[in-house]
Amino acid sequence: QVQLVESGGGLVQPGGSLTLSCAASGFRFSWYDMSWYRQAPGKERELVADISNTGRTTKYPDSVKGRFTISRDNAKNTLYLEMNNLKVEDTAVYYCRAVIGVMTRWGQGTQVTVSS
Repeated sequence: QVQLVESGGGLVQPGGSLTLSCAASGFRFSWYDMSWYRQAPGKERELVADISNTGRTTKYPDSVKGRFTISRDNAKNTLYLEMNNLKVEDTAVYYCRAVIGVMTRWGQGTQVTVSS
C-alpha cells in the first residue's frame, strides 16, 4: 500500500534551517509529481512547494519563495524540503502529498516549530 513517512521536523530558532524528508513506498515514485503542504493551528492546510516527477519543475507560493527548496531523489524514493531563514510564521505541521490517479495520499506529518 502507499506510504509516505515524513521526518526531520523539530524546534529551530528564527533564521535557522531544517531539511525535511518524505520516504515514499508502495507506488512508482518517479512517475508522479509531489508536494509539500503545511497546516498551522487554527488555519487551513496550505501548499508549500510542488515538484514535477523528473524534478525539473518546481513551484512555490510567495510566502516561502527564495527560502524553501523542494527536491527529490527518485533512486531513493525520497522527497525533500530544505527550509532556510525560518520565521515564526513557518511554525506548522508539514505533510508530503502524492496524487496517484484518483487517489490523494498524505503522510502523517512532522512538526516544525520556529521559536526563540
